Amino acid sequence: MQARPPLPPFTEETARLKVRMAEDAWNTRDPDRVVGVYTEDTVWRNRAEFPQGREQVRGFLQRKWARELDYRLIKGLWAFEGARIAVRFAYEWHDDSGHWFRSYGNENWEFTEAGLMRRRFASINDLPIAEASRLFRWPLGRRPDDHPGLDELGL
Repeated sequence: MQARPPLPPFTEETARLKVRMAEDAWNTRDPDRVVGVYTEDTVWRNRAEFPQGREQVRGFLQRKWARELDYRLIKGLWAFEGARIAVRFAYEWHDDSGHWFRSYGNENWEFTEAGLMRRRFASINDLPIAEASRLFRWPLGRRPDDHPGLDELGL
């Protein structure tokens, strides 16, 4: 198993880096890239789904991004200790009818000594928004470094 730095125990600097790396990976919307940071036997709770293992997570992500179009995500560090990180996030997306949403949530992450995520528990709420109310308008992919984060956007 290949290590995925930064490794626990996390400092504020390494926790922030781990959060940004996760945001960057999720903004690719590439399930194969994203699952590589989880253990083979990872355990998730995401809304009402409970995927276990990389293959179930891959299938979950494929379904997610087939439904949540033009997905753009911002994550922010909330807290950290040892091998655990708490994150808050928001993402914008639209469905196949063109209705836009901003989804808000919190995640709790637990990592192995090798820096792979063993457990991910997410709680998420969706808010319908008008297209004109969107705040995440960068080109699809990685959020630019100069784009405001959650705090700067008042989220």
